[in-house]
Amino acid sequence: MINSNAFNYINVLDKAADASWLRNEAIANNLANADTPGYKREDITFEKELKRALKYNDYETMDAKVSHLSSDRLKPRTYKDYMGYEYRLDGNNVDPETENVLLAKNQLMYEGLINSINQEFSNLQLAIKSK
Repeated sequence: MINSNAFNYINVLDKAADASWLRNEAIANNLANADTPGYKREDITFEKELKRALKYNDYETMDAKVSHLSSDRLKPRTYKDYMGYEYRLDGNNVDPETENVLLAKNQLMYEGLINSINQEFSNLQLAIKSK
């Protein structure tokens, strides 16, 4: 089992859940600094890297693409959003209403990822019991 590809999807889902958790922290930090002059909102980049890694070979199945992914290459990165619209004179570009919507979206994403991880483990348990 150690040399099998049974945990490929779980590893990718785990990295995505980590990225979602980091995004949650970034959004919370943005909301905490909504009144800080000159503060630039933070976000996490992960989805583009995952998409790029999965598009590497268009002629492979999803199983093959996931099995070729190196989990070391899938790292969420924090960045400052300097390009965001600054609607305030003090240089802060955090819009609390937008951040709250992003927070709700991210919480739903995280919950879905955790449910997917649990389902993958349930599938593994079922496969082990059927032997």
